[in-house]
Amino acid sequence: MSGLLALLDDVAAIAKMAAAQVDDIAAHAAKATGKSAGVVVDDAAVTPKYVTGIAAARELPMVGRIAAGSIFSKLVILLPALLLLQSFASWVIAPLLLLGGCYLCFEGAEKIWHWILGHHEVERDTEKPVSAAHLEEQRVKGAIKTDFILSAEIMTIALSTIEVDDLWTRAVVLAVVAIVFTIMVYGAVALLVKVDDVGLHMSQEASWKFLRSFGRGLVVAMPTVLNVISVVGTIAMLWVGGSIVEHSLHTLHVSWPHEATGWVVTALIGNEAGGALTWIVTATAHAVFGFLLGSLLIPVVTVLLMPIGVLFPEK
Repeated sequence: MSGLLALLDDVAAIAKMAAAQVDDIAAHAAKATGKSAGVVVDDAAVTPKYVTGIAAARELPMVGRIAAGSIFSKLVILLPALLLLQSFASWVIAPLLLLGGCYLCFEGAEKIWHWILGHHEVERDTEKPVSAAHLEEQRVKGAIKTDFILSAEIMTIALSTIEVDDLWTRAVVLAVVAIVFTIMVYGAVALLVKVDDVGLHMSQEASWKFLRSFGRGLVVAMPTVLNVISVVGTIAMLWVGGSIVEHSLHTLHVSWPHEATGWVVTALIGNEAGGALTWIVTATAHAVFGFLLGSLLIPVVTVLLMPIGVLFPEK
C-alpha cells in the first residue's frame, strides 16, 4: 500500500511539473506573441492582395496553399536555423533584427510615398496572357516569398523575447508562436476574402429584407475595409520596424535613436502621463522614425540592390 501511495505521489509530482512547464511555455509564447503583433497585422494586411482577381472557388484553396507554405517556412526552415544561430552565433541575432527592421521601414515608407505621389506603373498589354492556373501559381509563390520575410522577422522577434536556457523549451515556444500566428493570419485572410461572397449570397438569397440590405452593404464596404486594413498594416509596419531598429541599435551600443525617442516622448507628454498615452506617443515616434529611415533607404535599395535583382529574374 505504501508503495502504491509513493507511486501516486510521484505521478502527481510529474503531472505538477508538466503543468508548470506548460504554463511556462504558454507565458513565454504569450509574451513573444505580443512583441510580434505588429508584424502579424502587416502580414494579414498584405496577403489578401494576392487573392484578389482570382475565381471565388479558388480563393480558399489559395489561402490554404499559402498558409501551408508559411507553416513550412516557420517550422522547417526558420525555427531550426534561428535556434542554431542563437546557440552558436548569438551575436548575429541583433544584426538580423536590425536588417529586418530596416526592411519593414523601407516597405512602409515606399507604400506611403506611392500613396503620396501616385502609382506610375507601366502597362503591360503586350505581354502574353497567362492561364488561370499559371496566374494562381505565380500569386502563391509571390505570397509565400513575402510571407517568408515577415515570418523570419516574427520568429526572430519571438526568439529574442524568450528568456530561458533550455533549448527544447525555446523550440516548443517558437513552434507554438509559429502555429498560433499562422492560424491567426490566414484565418483572418480567409474571412476577409470571403466576406464579399457571403454578402453577395445574402443580398440575393436572404428571406428578410434587412438581411439582403446588410449583404449589399458588406459587398459595398469590403473594398474600403481592405484599404483601411492596408493603411493599418503600413502604419504597423513602420511602428514595428522603427521600434526594432531602435532597440537593435541600442543593443549594439548605438543609443542616440533610443535617447532621442525618450526625449521626444518626455517633451510632448512629460513624465507623469498614463501608460496608454505614453505607449501611443512612443509608437507614433517609432513610426515617424521608421518612415524617415525607410525614406532614406528607398534610393539605396533602388540604386544598389534592385539592379542586382534584375540579374536573377523569376522564371
